Amino acid sequence: MPFVFNKYSGLLLIFFVHGLVYALLLFGKGIKNDTVHDKWLAFFLLLCIFFICPWMLGFAGWYDGYTCLSCRNFLFYMPFQQSLLMGPVIYCYVQGRLNPNFQFTKMHWLHFIPGIIYNSWILIVVIVDRLILKRYYLMDGKNDPDFNNWYVALGLVSLLVYLYLSFKYYQHYKTIIYQELSFADDVTFKWIRNFLIAFFIYFFSSLIVGLLDFFDVDIKYTDSWWYYLLFAIIFYYIAITGYSNSIVTKAQYRLAFLQQQLPPLLPNINQDSAIIEAISFEDITENQPVGKTKNKKNSEAMDEWKAKVLQAVVTEKLYQNPELTLTDLSKHLVTNPSLLSKIINQGFAMNFNDFINWYRVEEIKQQLEDGANANRTIMSLAYDAGFNSKATFNRAFKKATGKNPKEFLPVASNKVSTPMNMK
Repeated sequence: MPFVFNKYSGLLLIFFVHGLVYALLLFGKGIKNDTVHDKWLAFFLLLCIFFICPWMLGFAGWYDGYTCLSCRNFLFYMPFQQSLLMGPVIYCYVQGRLNPNFQFTKMHWLHFIPGIIYNSWILIVVIVDRLILKRYYLMDGKNDPDFNNWYVALGLVSLLVYLYLSFKYYQHYKTIIYQELSFADDVTFKWIRNFLIAFFIYFFSSLIVGLLDFFDVDIKYTDSWWYYLLFAIIFYYIAITGYSNSIVTKAQYRLAFLQQQLPPLLPNINQDSAIIEAISFEDITENQPVGKTKNKKNSEAMDEWKAKVLQAVVTEKLYQNPELTLTDLSKHLVTNPSLLSKIINQGFAMNFNDFINWYRVEEIKQQLEDGANANRTIMSLAYDAGFNSKATFNRAFKKATGKNPKEFLPVASNKVSTPMNMK
């Protein structure tokens, strides 16, 4: 089959080849390391390179039925633009990337039904037209079904829905890890956020092109090529960053999505109902109209638990464990993560991640005030205090003190401050 090389077909061919290489690398990595998210990203990249094929091959002369009728028929009968599958694949990739317990179940197949139906119909068309009748019948032979207005619009709606669901999933994930992990900044996977933003950009560019077409704005064939070039650049960025950010998640949790309330952090841990019934921290608010006796008991219970937490975290210096989790601390205090999370959130007005990092910063401040540490670097102090990366340390220090580590001027003090008494 012929291929006319020019600046349009040639440039898209470069992205096609590179996308295919990254897809194969990711698929191989997924098999080798048994990482399901790498396989999903490889599948997504294959859908992306197929998506640009009609435009790449079109500019290479394949739509010219006079020169190569078999080429045009191949483009017409081959469903290259799998827009109904892209959204579900993105959604599965995000879940697989963020949730180490993610497993593809029968329920997940429901998301792929529209794409399966479309491909089944295309298969029927191929069998009837090419194998049985050997002429155009179910297809008119003049237009590529991939570019029917209804199919393009449905694909965009599907993509928007799954981008929204994926973003919501990511937001739930971030909320949970900041409540569960003291090293949350190291596993926020900002790349996932950037990945979703990149495809939101593609969606809005598609929407603009669709609106221009709806209002009969004359868009030349070569002008539409720029739209596919933008798509190629986006998926190339996803290929590079996705491959380089393939890291194993440290947090072991389950994430039940699409619930009004955030799911339990570790649903396999038994809830101690006696403790929860005895201490109802939901009643501890300044302006809540409750009885004085009940309010006093709640206050006393909160103070008692705060003292236990401070004993474990500050006196025993559990914060120095760089991989400390809420579950670890709850086991140390012989309680459950749900109750402990309420104690920290309401008693210290912080999530678990910020709470632990606060005391890591406090130790560093004290060490900086100690003349014996004059020859030590700030990062060596940070590692000893429990931080495991420079970026996390810098963010936590800035948040706790309002200054960068190098800007901080230590003030002599013999008392360790607590989150509630610091301005």
